[in-house]
Amino acid sequence: MNKRDRHSLIRELVQEQIIEKQEDLVRILMEKGIEVTQATISRDIKELQLIKVPSKSGGYRYNLPPEMNYDTARKLERLLRDAFISIDTQKEFVLIKTQPGNAFALGAIIDSADYEEVFGTISGDDTVLIICKGEEEALYMQRRIIAFI
Repeated sequence: MNKRDRHSLIRELVQEQIIEKQEDLVRILMEKGIEVTQATISRDIKELQLIKVPSKSGGYRYNLPPEMNYDTARKLERLLRDAFISIDTQKEFVLIKTQPGNAFALGAIIDSADYEEVFGTISGDDTVLIICKGEEEALYMQRRIIAFI
């Protein structure tokens, strides 16, 4: 299982189950046939910015951070309307120029959206490079971004 799919599954699990410790998450994933180490789960928790919240049992459980519970499409639309400058594609790459200081947030939103056509993003201060799985996917992603503007 790749990292993006594992992160998506972890997001689902922490919303559906009470997971109090990293070891619990490792066990649940292993029961699902996904081999992971505690170190991998530790990194995943940091990358997903999971937080501990009080559980009904009196302990603490993992949960998504508050901002992850918002509608990703709405956040993407708002940021693009405020900060978008231009977009262009070349082969499997989509390059988005933003107002200074906005590209990192845009890249993070695109990453959290888990778009199937996106392989990954690289963000700077005013530029996001979206690496797509192919040329057709890049053109689709460009149309998707333009639709938000």
